[in-house]
Amino acid sequence: MLGFRMGIAADLTFVIVAGLVGGILARLIGQPLVLGYLLAGVLLGPHAGGTISDVANLELLAELGVTLLLFGLGLELSIKEMAPVRAVALLGTTLQMTLTIVVGVGLGRALGLDWAQAVWLGALVSLSSTMVVLKTLQAQGRIGTLSSRVMLGMLVAQDIAVVPLMIVLPRLATPDAGAAAVAQAAVKAVVFLGLMVGVGTRVLPWLVERAARSGSRELFLLIITALGLGIGYVTHLFGLSSALGAFVAGLVLSESDYSHQALSDIIPLRDVFSLLFFASVGMLFDPAQLLGQWPAVVATVVVVGLAKGLIFAGVTWGFGYRNVIPLATGLGLFQVGEFTFVLARAGLVSGSLSPGLYGLVLNTALITMALTPIVAGLTTPVYGWISRRRERDPVQTINLPDRGLRDHVVIAGAGRVGSNIAAVLAGMQLPVVLIELDDRRLTHAREQGLPIVFGDATRPTVLEAARVESARLVLVTLPSYTLARSIVEHARSLNPTVPIVARADSLEALHALRALGVEEAVQPELEAGLEMTRQALLHLRVPVLDILEVTDGLRHESYGPAYSPRSPQNDLIARLGNLGRLLDFKWVPIAAGSPLAEHTIGDLGIRKRTGASVVGAMTETGFVASPGPDLRLATGDLVAVVGSQEQLTAFERLAAPAVREPGLVSGTEAEG
Repeated sequence: MLGFRMGIAADLTFVIVAGLVGGILARLIGQPLVLGYLLAGVLLGPHAGGTISDVANLELLAELGVTLLLFGLGLELSIKEMAPVRAVALLGTTLQMTLTIVVGVGLGRALGLDWAQAVWLGALVSLSSTMVVLKTLQAQGRIGTLSSRVMLGMLVAQDIAVVPLMIVLPRLATPDAGAAAVAQAAVKAVVFLGLMVGVGTRVLPWLVERAARSGSRELFLLIITALGLGIGYVTHLFGLSSALGAFVAGLVLSESDYSHQALSDIIPLRDVFSLLFFASVGMLFDPAQLLGQWPAVVATVVVVGLAKGLIFAGVTWGFGYRNVIPLATGLGLFQVGEFTFVLARAGLVSGSLSPGLYGLVLNTALITMALTPIVAGLTTPVYGWISRRRERDPVQTINLPDRGLRDHVVIAGAGRVGSNIAAVLAGMQLPVVLIELDDRRLTHAREQGLPIVFGDATRPTVLEAARVESARLVLVTLPSYTLARSIVEHARSLNPTVPIVARADSLEALHALRALGVEEAVQPELEAGLEMTRQALLHLRVPVLDILEVTDGLRHESYGPAYSPRSPQNDLIARLGNLGRLLDFKWVPIAAGSPLAEHTIGDLGIRKRTGASVVGAMTETGFVASPGPDLRLATGDLVAVVGSQEQLTAFERLAAPAVREPGLVSGTEAEG
């Protein structure tokens, strides 16, 4: 095209520029960048008459992308973050992949594949796309919901499963070795993991720490990259996949104090080489092959999509998740993912995967990944249709009072937030009723004796069973905006004047809920950030009024129009609540031998000496509110004081037994 060839340098330039264009186009149409990279590879590949002069050398560089991709996955992996959904993520994903492999084997046999190739097909289609699902969840505003945590937990477990699959599947190409070859690979993997746990966990973090202490950003990046690629190469010499070594190295480093810095430094390099990998995958796409095998591609897309969707939904439901979660999981994870390309390339290189099957899986993955945003977007309408079909189902109520419900609080969602609120209100003898569809939460609420309606809060009949029409307040604690919107709309139709407080999973959802007319919308992450800011400023001894002004300003800036109060009274309550969090309240006992004992508050000059204010006292004669200067304190009295932490500490020192300070009490001192 330019009249001369620059070899690999020109090829890299073409791939990166084409990947940029493809990524921009993918972003414009709401698709993940990986599809743009694949498209760039298709256009540059030999089957489309592209300009790449040496695909083989480019594929060698792309192998670095695989290694760095798994190294980054190891660095990102957090067992703690998976804890809330660990059962469905680990056990559920194992069951899902097993069932999908069985379906894939059956499909492969129906397509005329031998047993080894059929097993490859089942394993390849059992994986879903982390990149595509993440992009879809972000675009639909569902990040942070319970369904998103379940999906991401299962995706992480699938990504981990790639490692043992890369060990076992290539051995299918040597059936004569049989179980012995697989056992040998497993023994090597165990030995390698043992060395990494025994030696790597001590040596690798030490090396990273020394690089970090050098103060050189370049040296830190070099040692991180060298560890990921170097250990991958050593693993290759050991007879295992280099990607396995890189993944384990990342996993070891993820526990160090510098894992976040390592990940942030390696991400740009990883992303560039990942572009090369996905582009090299696209170069293998053959339009003529697609036309030649389109019936098999269509059959694979339909069977795999339906089977995986049903398997994911069934497994999620079997692990106790209800409501919209099984449907969202099934419609969100039906596709074939990017790690399928990693696994398929390993099979192609080892000769255990035929080019025809590789093309079939590649085409299936491309089509299902492109369909994901559309199919996942059907979650809300399909769930609404299912809910309407269930309108006639009987509604079960538990622990509801015989006299009925009136002027009560309806709480949609009996999770940690909802159940805690209900327990507090019930403890204060305030009428409350929960609405919950999860069996486990229903049982927990029943054991606590809390009134609860078993059903879907988005259904009008369930809201009617909770007597929303006569409620004093409705609290929506579900994090999903889709569900919250439906509950708000139905609650408003039953009781147009009832105040509603809702939880928002994002700032966009917060604004949308306020537009629906809810009294207050709360965004938990934003509130946590404001509270941590307040705590930081308190510890830095910033004046109280300045802290109040800063946090109010941040709240207005973050919430925007959604922060406008519904009434002056609500605004006053909010400001008083903010101010109240800036003061500490404490009951302090007057110990024997305390210099405060047997003196009046006026004689002691407590406010002048400590800055704290006495707002109450429990004496032998009873409780005294707002005591005057004439109240005499005695040993054993409990004194309620308000002030900053430093002021309270100063008062506690006076209340403790101590040597009387000169001039502690002078008859002329008076309370300021």
